[in-house]
Amino acid sequence: MNLTQTQAGSGSNGHSMLDNVDARTQLAGSNRMEILLFSLGTHEIFGINVFKVREVSQTPSITQAPNMPSGVEGLISLRGNVIPVLSLSKVMNLADAPATRGGSMMVTEYSKRTLGFLVHGVDRIIRVEWDKVRAPESVTSGSHAYITAITELPNGKLVSIVDVEQIMANTFGEAVIGQIERIHDAENLRVFFVDDSSVARKKIAEVMDKLGVKHKHALNGMEAWTRLSGMATHAQQFGESLRDEVNLILVDAEMPEMDGYVLTKHIKADKRFAGIPVVMHSSLSSEANRAMGKSVGVDAYVAKFDADALADTLRPMLMKSARE
Repeated sequence: MNLTQTQAGSGSNGHSMLDNVDARTQLAGSNRMEILLFSLGTHEIFGINVFKVREVSQTPSITQAPNMPSGVEGLISLRGNVIPVLSLSKVMNLADAPATRGGSMMVTEYSKRTLGFLVHGVDRIIRVEWDKVRAPESVTSGSHAYITAITELPNGKLVSIVDVEQIMANTFGEAVIGQIERIHDAENLRVFFVDDSSVARKKIAEVMDKLGVKHKHALNGMEAWTRLSGMATHAQQFGESLRDEVNLILVDAEMPEMDGYVLTKHIKADKRFAGIPVVMHSSLSSEANRAMGKSVGVDAYVAKFDADALADTLRPMLMKSARE
C-alpha cells in the first residue's frame, strides 16, 4: 500500500511527532497526506490528518460543566483559551471501548475551532497516498457513521480515518446559515463542487441555493476530475463554451482517491479550464494550508464552515464570470 512510517511516538512526546510542519507542506500536489494513528481501546486502529492536530499530551485535569452535549467530558484551559474536551469513544458510541477516559489527549484545530479529543493512546504518524484511501461502505448509524475513509497498513490491518467534521456537527449542531444576498441573473451561473463530507455538501448546497446558482457535485477528487474533463471534452467536440457548464469550481482539500491539491493542479494545467476560478474550501484553515493551496494555483481559500465567507468569496468571481 506504499505507506511509510515517518515518526514513532506516544502521548508523552507528542510535540516532537508534530514538528516539521514546513516539511509537510511539501506534500501539496503529491496526492499524499500524513495520518496520526491512535487507539480508542478497541481492536480497531483509527487515524486523523496530522494537519488537524495541534498537539498531543497526557490527559489533563478536566473541569466538568453543566449542560454539556453528550460525549463532552468538560472544559480545560489551554494557554489562556477554554476549550471543550470530547471522549471520542463516547461520541462514536463504541460499546466495547474501556470505561476510562483514556491516557492521551489530541488537541485538534479545524473549521476555526479548537477541541480536545480523549483517546486511549497515540501510536505514530504514517504517510499515505490518497489513491490508496477509499470511502467506507455507505453507513448512516453507529460508530462507522463517523468514519470518512479507510486505508490499509503494510501488515494488512485497516485504519479508519475519523470524520471530525461529522463529530463536530453531531455534537455541537450544524452551523445555521443566515441571510445571503442572491446574485443578480444567477440562473445562468453554474458551480461544480467536490467534497467527501456529507455535512459539507449539504451546507455548500444551501449556500449555492441562497446565491441562486445552479450546482453539481462529486464525492471525491477522482470523480470530480473524471466529470470535469468529460465536460471539457464534450464542449470541445461540439464547439461550445465550457462556461456554459461550469463558471467556478469549489474543491475540498482532503478527499479519498485524489485530494484537492492534485485536482487543482490537473485543472490549472488544462488550458480548457482557463479563466474558470478554483476555490479551495477546507477545514484545514492554517496559514500553512493556505500556502499549500496557493502553491498549486487556487484562486482563493475559504475555511469551513463559514457560509458568509464562502458566499462573499464566490459572489464577485461569479458576477465577473456573468459579465464575461
